[in-house]
Amino acid sequence: MSLIIFIFILSLLILVHEWGHYITARKCGVKVEQFALGFGPKLFGWVHDGTEFCLCAIPLGGFVKMAGDERDKCLGTSDEYFAKPASQRALIILMGPVVNLILAYVCFWFVFMLGYVDMDLSSAKADPVIGQVLEHSPAQEAGLKLGDRVLSINDRAIAHWSQLQDSITNSTGKILTFAVKRENHEISMGIAPQETDQQDIFGRHHKTRRIGVAPMPINNANGIVVTRYGFFGSMLKAGEELWSVTVKTYGALYQMAIGERSPKEAMGIIGMFFVIKFALTIGFSFVLHIVGIISASLAIFNLLPVIPLDGGHLFLIGLEKLRGKALSMKTDQLIARAGFTLIIMLALFVFYSDFERIGLIDKIVRGAHAYFRA
Repeated sequence: MSLIIFIFILSLLILVHEWGHYITARKCGVKVEQFALGFGPKLFGWVHDGTEFCLCAIPLGGFVKMAGDERDKCLGTSDEYFAKPASQRALIILMGPVVNLILAYVCFWFVFMLGYVDMDLSSAKADPVIGQVLEHSPAQEAGLKLGDRVLSINDRAIAHWSQLQDSITNSTGKILTFAVKRENHEISMGIAPQETDQQDIFGRHHKTRRIGVAPMPINNANGIVVTRYGFFGSMLKAGEELWSVTVKTYGALYQMAIGERSPKEAMGIIGMFFVIKFALTIGFSFVLHIVGIISASLAIFNLLPVIPLDGGHLFLIGLEKLRGKALSMKTDQLIARAGFTLIIMLALFVFYSDFERIGLIDKIVRGAHAYFRA
């Protein structure tokens, strides 16, 4: 069921993107020969108003085939793509990402009206006050009690619960020295963290350090914060969220480009599936929020100035306007080949990163070692 829902969401995002190209092309007087959802063998299709609409076997993309969208095959008719001025061609290309941004905004708008879900169970602003101590845990054995406020761990001041978590999970020593405030007294105690096995949303198991405590309850028993806004308040919050996602995405891309962040953090279609699968366990509002983020990310990625992405075509149209004429056919083809090669390499890298993220690479390596040892 998770896979079916994920394919539906992915298809919807692609459909919206291609519809942006399609409807703008039609409004500009360009004939659209084919509107395809997916790649590979055609499963079925129909013709409407001169356009063949079809569904293909591999639901990992889509395309809009316009008349005369290849310069060397233009016939010179007025309804061809390259017969239109640069401004109209740029608009046709641009509207694909634009409608994805619009969809993202609409998703965020509904999210804030239905209830924005904060999945940070230990919010950065939460006080480091002990709200739960598990039985037989290191914290209980050391004497930590409900209501204790953690002041420092190993002489590092603790102001928020997230700092408490980081100090424990990132620690390496056998004993952590806690300074806590109990009523009006300051107490010092040593706590030995336990290593526990934890499963992430990708199904991978990790060793992590815990002492067996939880923060004070936030909104409910699960610690999930749900915040709702009115109709107009949601409009404002949706705009802020879309801007935040856009800035963070471009910021992450820049940091990857200069080496401050690992390119392996980039998530592909497999990673998206596991994120959607996890979101389904939380609720519709959270799923809608993730859909909005993916839709915005799809728009941002498509605006990168690389052929065959929309941004690459916009870049060439911009060059055409600056030069007063289009690039030569040979140069066009060289740029297209280089761009396709780069995109394929990037896709392979992202697939590898996703496989590594879900532990498949480790399983293959272990299996190969076992085979050759045998």
